[in-house]
Amino acid sequence: MLLARSLDTATATVKHPSMEGWKLLLVQPLAADGKSPDGDPQLVVDPLGADRGSLVVITSDGRHMSELLGCDKTPVRWSVMGISDR
Repeated sequence: MLLARSLDTATATVKHPSMEGWKLLLVQPLAADGKSPDGDPQLVVDPLGADRGSLVVITSDGRHMSELLGCDKTPVRWSVMGISDR
């Protein structure tokens, strides 16, 4: 799991069928200080409805995504697991 800042939503005109109806969010993973960027931005599925600028917890648990999306062969690996209230 990583702490990240949501940058904006993303739109895909063509996507894997398992992603139909899910909100896509572009997030920037953060370093341990919670402020500095750590790596490249990631595209994640957002089942919780985070707003732009929200501090979120993301996970790359593929098994969780397979269960959430109802598809064993989904290409999705990153998702929002929580939204910080601070």
